[in-house]
Amino acid sequence: MRRVFPFVCVLALLIGAGLRDGFDRWVAQTDLPSTAIAYSPELRDRQGQLLRAYTVADGLWRLPVTVDRVDPRFLRMLIAYEDGRFYRHSGVDPWAALRAAGQAIWHGRIVSGGSTLTMQVARLLEDGTTGAWAGKIRQLRVALALEQRLSKAEILNLYLSLAPYGGNLEGLRAASLAWFGKEPARLTPAQSALLVALPQAPEARRPDRPGNTARAARERVLWRMHRDGVLSAETLQAARLDPIPHHRRDFPALAPHLADRVLAQNPDRQRHDLTLDATLQKQLERLARNSLHGKQAELSIAILAADIHSGEILASVGSAGYAGGKGQGFVDMTRALRSPGSTLKPLVYAMAFDQGLAHPETLIQDRPVAFGSYRPQNFDGQFRGDIKVAKALRLSLNIPVVLLTQEIGPLRLMAALRRSGAQPVVPGGKPGLAVSLGGVGVSLHDLVQLYAALGNGGRSVALRAQPSEAKPQRVVSRSAAWQVGHILSAMPPPPGAPLNRLAYKTGTSYGHRDAWAIGYDGAHVIGVWIGRPDGTPVPGVFGGDIAAPVLFEAFQRLKPQLDPLGPPPAETLLVGASLLPQPLRRFRGRNAVWEPQNDAPKLAFPPDGARLPLGDLGVVVKLRDGVPPFTVLANGQPLAVGQRDRELALHGVGKGFVTLSVIDAQGRSDRVQIRVE
Repeated sequence: MRRVFPFVCVLALLIGAGLRDGFDRWVAQTDLPSTAIAYSPELRDRQGQLLRAYTVADGLWRLPVTVDRVDPRFLRMLIAYEDGRFYRHSGVDPWAALRAAGQAIWHGRIVSGGSTLTMQVARLLEDGTTGAWAGKIRQLRVALALEQRLSKAEILNLYLSLAPYGGNLEGLRAASLAWFGKEPARLTPAQSALLVALPQAPEARRPDRPGNTARAARERVLWRMHRDGVLSAETLQAARLDPIPHHRRDFPALAPHLADRVLAQNPDRQRHDLTLDATLQKQLERLARNSLHGKQAELSIAILAADIHSGEILASVGSAGYAGGKGQGFVDMTRALRSPGSTLKPLVYAMAFDQGLAHPETLIQDRPVAFGSYRPQNFDGQFRGDIKVAKALRLSLNIPVVLLTQEIGPLRLMAALRRSGAQPVVPGGKPGLAVSLGGVGVSLHDLVQLYAALGNGGRSVALRAQPSEAKPQRVVSRSAAWQVGHILSAMPPPPGAPLNRLAYKTGTSYGHRDAWAIGYDGAHVIGVWIGRPDGTPVPGVFGGDIAAPVLFEAFQRLKPQLDPLGPPPAETLLVGASLLPQPLRRFRGRNAVWEPQNDAPKLAFPPDGARLPLGDLGVVVKLRDGVPPFTVLANGQPLAVGQRDRELALHGVGKGFVTLSVIDAQGRSDRVQIRVE
């Protein structure tokens, strides 16, 4: 009771001072504490949903909130319980103070406080106490000054942001997320009542503390709200049955790797709006964890999903769990440089189509080849002879793609990869033929950008999580991109996956270090990587076995049905092998015009550069391959026409240097130069 009388006296003095002309000047000259509040940095998804938040410097969770984003019923309950005359007083409510004093005298103890919400804001801003006279006078003065300089809504915003809710929780929004796992825009009456009661004694009434203190405090608020007509009897009874939360919920921590990167780029910004979809992000993070369940603890996984037209990243999973341990979950594997295995092969084939080297129906030889000391082998060690280019891509054969890479040139291949937005790193700095088989360092982000370009008609797509601009570049032609997508969409899906004609490619890097699966439809692209972050081998791991099923599941979580790839561009050459132009029927390389075909006619004897005596039978000639009848010439003069035999004697050849030529029925030829003595 002794504590009440000084307050009443101080209040009386202030009211008296208000009658003087100098009172307003005294209030106006108040040095207000700063109302610039440090809020927890937060990242939100494309719909404004919270993805992740960080504590402020002092370790508090303090999230911004305004009255327009709070359940209106909570605001009615708060004002009715804490400060019924909030919208009518000027910061100090003398009637509430007198009522509190009278109740204290009558009951012999403090029953209710006389502090207004504005006075509580003044105390919270200065983190001051209310027991000392000087502190109370200062609080009253600041409250009056706040009312002069701020609107009622602004004062409420400060209270909603600073009110303590137990532990390191400050503000209604942080409390609502921690105790109920939801934003405060829609609260039940029971939830609102608890959140009204908590700031009065935040530590004693914490719901996670043992005992019934929190429930009792909630009951008092609910009863008062019913008494004052805020809640009906039916609502009161239903609210009293609601359970009390017994533990704090974790704050959202979706896309932690991407969130850390975005925050590091702009550490002073409080809110970061991202292109991610929180629902999809949550589903793919769960898929990543489930995919590694029961597998080696050292394994990690990364999944990246994006829109192939806008480049907006819809989900980014850097690992199965954002933690240390054997899986090194703290490493963002969407950005780590790895060997892409066979996933660059579609780009090689698209470039070959563009450069007139091949067509999907072109025959190409899968045979032993050597380029100096480099002798590429197929993954299974077998050779299939003549095979169509489309099938060679679907089977992911190594030798055909190396043959194409030799013609295209590794430097041109790297240039196209960079035009897609990728940042490849070549060991030693100089690319060789092995780049098309994974001899280059790229990230999952790079590969998803590349496949987005293939799905976007051959034009580059800059992946982004925030608004940005990037000028698109032509990576391959529309027709080449469509041809590759058409080939990849005919790939058989993994066992148990739907037959949805997803255009996808798998890859396994040397030593089974990386397992890849990248796929796209007419609207979206998703990439999956599985392996060990430290780069050590994972025996028995293949992209088609372990990564492809995750890719198909990811698309199922993205949408119920795939978007079609679209029709071929008008300039696309859609013919069978028999109708292809002659140079495209069989791959022979750029120098095919000057090089003899394997089955072209050959002068087996005499060999080029031979010295022969001129005998009675003339010069004996032996032919191999080719299609008869043959024409044989000496120094341009035909000596045998319509010849079907493959061995004949030429008469009329004089002594000296002689050029012998043979032409078969298809116009193919061979020649040698000899000396007749």
